[in-house]
Amino acid sequence: MKPVILLTGRNGQVGAELLRLLQQLGEVVALGHDQLDLSNPADISRTIRELRPQLIVNAAAYTAVDQAETDETAARAVNAEAPGLMAEEAKKIGAVLVHYSTDYVFDGTKEAPYDEMDATNPLNAYGKTKLWGEQAIRKSGLPHLIFRTSWVYARRGRNFLLTILRIATEREELRIVSDQVGAPTCAADVAAATTKILSRIFERNNRSFVFSDVGGTYHMSAAGQTTWFDFAETILEEAKATAHNLDWLAAATQGRRLITRRVIPISTKEFGSPTPRPAYSILSNTRLNQTFGVALPDWRSQVKQCFVFDSIAADRCAD
Repeated sequence: MKPVILLTGRNGQVGAELLRLLQQLGEVVALGHDQLDLSNPADISRTIRELRPQLIVNAAAYTAVDQAETDETAARAVNAEAPGLMAEEAKKIGAVLVHYSTDYVFDGTKEAPYDEMDATNPLNAYGKTKLWGEQAIRKSGLPHLIFRTSWVYARRGRNFLLTILRIATEREELRIVSDQVGAPTCAADVAAATTKILSRIFERNNRSFVFSDVGGTYHMSAAGQTTWFDFAETILEEAKATAHNLDWLAAATQGRRLITRRVIPISTKEFGSPTPRPAYSILSNTRLNQTFGVALPDWRSQVKQCFVFDSIAADRCAD
């Protein structure tokens, strides 16, 4: 009998991709904000107690980094308190939990990729609330998997990919930050890697992966590294080179042509964001690969794949 899987954040970037893939593993009950308000503790407890899932995959989050600075209470409710309560309720019914966190739990002062044992020191409210969520899950004692990812984007939602495509139809010149280093990671690849890992854990007669033995925190991000400036240039290069009539691309540009002629690199200081961000947030994915044999593709190949077909392949995570 296949497990019942509760998926939160079904309309989000990672959640929408997970909804498509997790159905091969079990009976998926996927809920968005309208069906499950993560700022409402009673709603969370009632939902879990009624559904009694064997697996909870929490793909919901408060991801508005700048807005979190002025609305930390709301960010904390969704990013910290809700995951902690999910873990407590899951423990009562013998379920397990998969949760997503962020590279922004680090301060960016390291000069080599961060591994899971490195000290955390978030610079902003978003990073702090995500770290508090991790800590609450660990404190519960529930078997869990926490996947930290970075610079997530998708063909839907609000993200850097879609923002660049939109403003490239409005401005001849773009000024993009070039002194923050990270690894842009496609939501589809995060979902594919998660599904591959879970399929191995829940595979019948598989004694190699027992959830309680392999649980913990793992980094899950694209290979390679870049800056927001190079990421923007790559997006525009792929968009201009594509010969395909992609529905998502037409929606992102509202059917208008790209008019950007120049992309100018600027510093974080010149950009003038009120929210501090880590200057370097590359994650080491060694533990993920050593434990599960899973490695996400290079960030450039992930971007390129977005512009190939309307359906992103779900099996691109290397073994």
